[in-house]
Amino acid sequence: MTGNGRGDTEALREEIRRTRVELGETMELLAAKADVKARLKESADQARQRMRAQAAHTIARVRGQAAEMAGLARADMSQQSELVRRNPAPWAAVAAGAVATMIVLLIVRGRRR
Repeated sequence: MTGNGRGDTEALREEIRRTRVELGETMELLAAKADVKARLKESADQARQRMRAQAAHTIARVRGQAAEMAGLARADMSQQSELVRRNPAPWAAVAAGAVATMIVLLIVRGRRR
């Protein structure tokens, strides 16, 4: 301390300045907590971001599954086409039956009109 009292005055002024800064920060925090509209908007923004991330993850997962299923379907079709090439008679009979069924349905439908 100085003998003239000037040091005490400067110290008090500095303490008052720090207290004002702290009080200002506290008031800003309290105002932010009291601003319900802003808090709801922030909460909605966070929820929107979570939903977008979840949707992107789900889309990626579904695309992966679809690609896997397409590969399996191609392999199955390849096997089926090989079976038809080896023995076309049963498949020709099934196709002929389907054509005959369609013709009968068209004839019956034509008579009803």
